[in-house]
Amino acid sequence: MTDRSPTRALAEFVAQLRYDDLPLEVVEGTRDLFVDWLGSALAGKGARPVCALERFAATMGPATGPCEVVHSGASASAWFAALINGAASHVAEQDDVHNGSVFHPAAVVFPAALAAAQAEGASGRDLITAAVAGYEVGIRVGEFLGRSHYKIFHTTGTAGMVAAAAAVAKVLGLDADTTQHAFGSAGTQAAGLWEFLRDGADSKQLHTAKAAADGLLAAYLARDGVTGAKRILEGEQGMAAGMSTDADPSRLTDRLGTRWATIETSYKWHASCRHSHPAADALLALLARDPLRADQIRTVTARVHQGALDVLGRVTDPGNVHQAKFSMGTVLGLIAVHGRAGLDEFETYALGDPRVVNFRSRVSMVLDPEVDAAYPRRWIGKVDVTTTDGRTLAARVDTPKGDPGNSLSRAEIADKAIRLARYRGAATEAQVRSAIEHIWHLGEERVGRIVDRAGSSETTA
Repeated sequence: MTDRSPTRALAEFVAQLRYDDLPLEVVEGTRDLFVDWLGSALAGKGARPVCALERFAATMGPATGPCEVVHSGASASAWFAALINGAASHVAEQDDVHNGSVFHPAAVVFPAALAAAQAEGASGRDLITAAVAGYEVGIRVGEFLGRSHYKIFHTTGTAGMVAAAAAVAKVLGLDADTTQHAFGSAGTQAAGLWEFLRDGADSKQLHTAKAAADGLLAAYLARDGVTGAKRILEGEQGMAAGMSTDADPSRLTDRLGTRWATIETSYKWHASCRHSHPAADALLALLARDPLRADQIRTVTARVHQGALDVLGRVTDPGNVHQAKFSMGTVLGLIAVHGRAGLDEFETYALGDPRVVNFRSRVSMVLDPEVDAAYPRRWIGKVDVTTTDGRTLAARVDTPKGDPGNSLSRAEIADKAIRLARYRGAATEAQVRSAIEHIWHLGEERVGRIVDRAGSSETTA
């Protein structure tokens, strides 16, 4: 008898998915998400955890391999390429996010899928199909695990491990039985805890690195006969049993094959934790309507969902730039003082501008019942502002910039990728534009290097 558990249904979906099954909007949307991911991966160049993983790769070897470390042009084995690219993707806090699952798919799916595609000589169509498989599985696993899971666990590290395994299983052409074993091996490794926020630690990048690399590991092991739990998601001692109190198994197979969750994914506009974006957009809307200088604002109250309190509420006095990206006061301070909260603003002003630091203390968060009831399906932004001359002002944004319905155009996605590449000098504008055109036209040819650095000396990981 066929095992039709939700885990099995997902495995069958991945095994049976074909490029020709994908609606055109899903194919084109996945290409856009790939371009957006590339920018984030390039922006991770030089970050401490990324450099540490590069040194680890150099120590453990092999010295070179068939796969690309995109921010450096280095070559590595598939596992190390997925590891390093996964970490680099999550440094700038500009990688995509799916609202309903509170999951960053690109940072785990593309590093794993790209590494496997380059290692196996897969085609561009194969890579796009694999990415869709990873997004569809990972988003549903995140939705299944629910809000209780996210309170403690970084969903991108947990659901992301299964997503990466799904993507690589598709590249490898695994059948449903073998894909199900890959899910079992991925789920049993899944990890990622929010405690790092209290210390401003580097664990967030380790979460995406390991999810991408060990999801890849799970799929390759399954191909070679290593078995995994068949009900790793919903079983009595599976992921939900140990990591959730509100898991909903129906979410795992919700309109599977007709609802394309991939194109529900949002792009991040501000260079900060996604939970700060709705309030940032609301404050921007207020300042556009009622122009105020930062010194004319006495207080800002951000009306937020519980997830924002759980994550951002831990950071009251950020000690480094990355931790500042999880500080609502810093994000809104950058908006009020500098008009944006981008990479350059965080790097230059988040900790070193006394106006921003002073503004931080004037920002508070409160739980808003309407905002919380809509979350995570919708991320509504509300702010209340009191001014130094005694006025009370309010603004709301129902669809933050980057969400479906207020998404980025292709030109904005390309400009964002170029800006991110420029941030650490990982690639020239010409190189990024060439890579973008390559991604937008991926077809039957084998996947080669994404960033063409022809004529430059190549380093190794």
